[in-house]
Amino acid sequence: MRTSHTFSSLLLLSSALIAPSAIAQTSEQTEPAPAATTPPPAEDEQVEVSVPGASFDGEIVVTGRYIPNIVRATPQVVSVLSNEEIERAGDGDIAGALQRVTGLSVVGNGYVYVRGLGDRYSLALLNGSPLPSPEPLKRVVPLDLFPTSIVGSALVQKTYSANYPGEFGGGVINLTTKALPDEPFLKLGFGMSGDSETTGQLGYTYYGGDFDFLGYDDGTRSIRGPLKAALNSGKLITEGADFSARDIHDIAASLSNASTSLLQRNNNIPVNFSADLSAGSRWDIGGNRLGFIAAAGFSNNWSTRDAVQQLSGGFTEGRLDPNVNFRAVRTDNRIVVNGLLGLGFEFGEHKLRWTNLYIHDTLKQSRLSTGFDTEGLGDNTRVMKQDTNWVERQLIDTQFVGEFKFDDLSVDIRGTYANTKRDAPYERSFSYVFDDSIGDYVNNLRAAGQNARIVFSELNEDVYAGAIDLGYKLPTSMNITVHGGYAYTSTKRDASRREFRFVPADELPIPVTQQRPDYLLSDFNIYTYDIQLTETSGQAGAAAYEAGLDIHAGYGQVEAEVGPGVTLIAGVRYESAKQHVTPVDLFGIGTGGVTSTRLNNSYWLPAATVTWNFAEDMQLRLNASKTIARPQFRELAFQIYQDTESDRQFFGNPFLVDSKLFNAEARYEWFFGKGERFTLAGFYKKIDNPIEAFAFRSTGQLQTSFANAPEAQLYGAEVEVLKYVPLSGVSESPFFASRRLVFVANYTYSKSKINVGADDNIVFANGGVLPAADFFRDGAPLTGQSEHVGNLQIGIEDQDKLSQQTLLLTYASERVTNRGPSGTPQQPDIKEKPGIRLDFVARQGITLLGTEIELKFEARNLTGTRYQEFQQAGDSRIDVNTYKVGRSFSIGAELKF
Repeated sequence: MRTSHTFSSLLLLSSALIAPSAIAQTSEQTEPAPAATTPPPAEDEQVEVSVPGASFDGEIVVTGRYIPNIVRATPQVVSVLSNEEIERAGDGDIAGALQRVTGLSVVGNGYVYVRGLGDRYSLALLNGSPLPSPEPLKRVVPLDLFPTSIVGSALVQKTYSANYPGEFGGGVINLTTKALPDEPFLKLGFGMSGDSETTGQLGYTYYGGDFDFLGYDDGTRSIRGPLKAALNSGKLITEGADFSARDIHDIAASLSNASTSLLQRNNNIPVNFSADLSAGSRWDIGGNRLGFIAAAGFSNNWSTRDAVQQLSGGFTEGRLDPNVNFRAVRTDNRIVVNGLLGLGFEFGEHKLRWTNLYIHDTLKQSRLSTGFDTEGLGDNTRVMKQDTNWVERQLIDTQFVGEFKFDDLSVDIRGTYANTKRDAPYERSFSYVFDDSIGDYVNNLRAAGQNARIVFSELNEDVYAGAIDLGYKLPTSMNITVHGGYAYTSTKRDASRREFRFVPADELPIPVTQQRPDYLLSDFNIYTYDIQLTETSGQAGAAAYEAGLDIHAGYGQVEAEVGPGVTLIAGVRYESAKQHVTPVDLFGIGTGGVTSTRLNNSYWLPAATVTWNFAEDMQLRLNASKTIARPQFRELAFQIYQDTESDRQFFGNPFLVDSKLFNAEARYEWFFGKGERFTLAGFYKKIDNPIEAFAFRSTGQLQTSFANAPEAQLYGAEVEVLKYVPLSGVSESPFFASRRLVFVANYTYSKSKINVGADDNIVFANGGVLPAADFFRDGAPLTGQSEHVGNLQIGIEDQDKLSQQTLLLTYASERVTNRGPSGTPQQPDIKEKPGIRLDFVARQGITLLGTEIELKFEARNLTGTRYQEFQQAGDSRIDVNTYKVGRSFSIGAELKF
């Protein structure tokens, strides 16, 4: 259902969980248009929200004086952020705005977590339909990919209701794209930015292809010729009966060499830049409305990280001692192209929406690291490693939504198809060691610490989904609306990873071992010194797998006013799901004992929320529900993959099972003034079989896998306040006449613990049954969960024109990223420390030559907070991945024609 609520302010929020970045207006004001001379629009603003479940538009709770309309219509704990509200804090994408919502935090590149729970507990929808991630190796969608020009609103719901999918742990984030514009428009925006650790500083790059700056490969990395034929042969590519030595040489020589392997210093990394264009129009045709919105965006950003990366060799006498110690300088060039085309048609009370979304997200990564690996090579052997990566991720999504209303009956129909791909060709790595006898780094491609590898991986996923929802207001004296619906989702995935190592038949001459990577693997050396490309795919997990998930769901729900000011919404959802992950025998020699996963489960998932509007400006809510969390394909697939964000290898566990959650929440809301509020809430979750990430050492590397912990509990509290202070009385100066101070603060305390008994076991990825206490400490917190999350916003804004200056302070306490590597005793957990971050944003509207222009300035991370991922034991510390983030500054302008 899409419910178009008329809000009496830009607050327009439900149960008082607005992002602090969204500086709400009073009921007499709405968001000004981006021009100094444009007055505010009318008192009532339409904000589109398209969510699953048909609903009658009537109001159940009617006694509230200050409570926004959407609170009366939505008896759940939600936030609704309009596009204008998101832009108030200068956040050009959804992730930046949502991280300031009470209880929400952003991890890595735009991954939004709800109440500190990991990505498997977050659900993203687009116009009420499933939204696969453009990064298929993660469940949670990186919301920094969605610019404000595409999204019309973002809804966050933290309490479960039966109209949503049952995989509901921390909450759901529903993005609604724009459909019909209020009036024809054309906007052009551009921006530039840089940060103190990257822009104009030393970084590393490699050439690649001619179109790399656009995020698309020009064919340099295409698999062609002898390699393509060999991959299609269905044979393991190694010298023997199927491939002669000459064949292997030809395959190795056919690879793109210097353009993908020659790392180069860049002493002046360029600035970031972005541009976007959006347009829309509408036509009134005999009382009906037809319109479109189109948007396109492009960004090219650089980031250099000079990191300390250490590994602990053990945990003895309460101390951690690093036996792997590297300094790694990594430069990421991230290019994002996005586009949206939305068509809308409204006739009478009926609405049709067709939305088409395209996102292409490319990461070109270069890394050079030097250090010591005392575990594998001894105390005094210096090692130099070089890595070059190219990862293209793409999402294509097309969906249709029909919303029909026939008096007291409403019908919603949804259908969607989405395809997401991840293509990572030419993941190259080289490792050299320092030879004291000749005073130089060498790589003989054979000895410990001396190697060259290349990996080609592909992933393709298709999602088909459809749903129908019905809502009917009963003709009774009591306000009662009944809802029901059916939903079907089918997800299919195919993934492969082909890994190779370059190995010479005999020892290489010393002068050859000293050569740089592209010379070392030159055609001359390949043929002259018999350097063979040997496939190692499947030696550590499946070389390929196919996976699927089919879900059938039906629900029933009743919303009723059961007493004066008391609303009850109660329902139950039935979900039946079949999930499988099956290794594929690519070479006809078996799958190396890799186990298939087949899960077939059905659940009844009840949910109920009671809202008591006991005073004209106060409400109390109580909610209880049961939900689930299924293991994701990447968590089940016993296949290694490289996570480019954490610089770490992961592989799944085919023996994972579903997690079951019980959720409860109580919330008090006080709207003490128009657009002002105070909220206080407490929540509790019990999770059976939570899926947790744990780390372990393998061949000198830190790897991560997954296992079901026996049980976990999470509880906590949230508090938020929003207050306006008029500045008209501060001075007689006209500067203050229409300005006011905006104060927004929220804080979330949450505590989680894993419960592990002496007799509890886990099933490891290889099928071994091991004591759970070897992997999880009793009482340890859940991974990804911060005990303290807080946001503070102080700003000055003009109520008559666009002029805003805002300080934004965010804080998140330490959170576990991985359980500590197993051993006797087990090492301390690996944690990250987000810390305190201070941002400043200014927006100013002007008119120049009759054109409305919005100017924006941003200063981010003024505190210079570092990224820290580490292990701590007493006064000993291991920096697993620690680096400076830098202070960033950006300027931008948007022209409206």
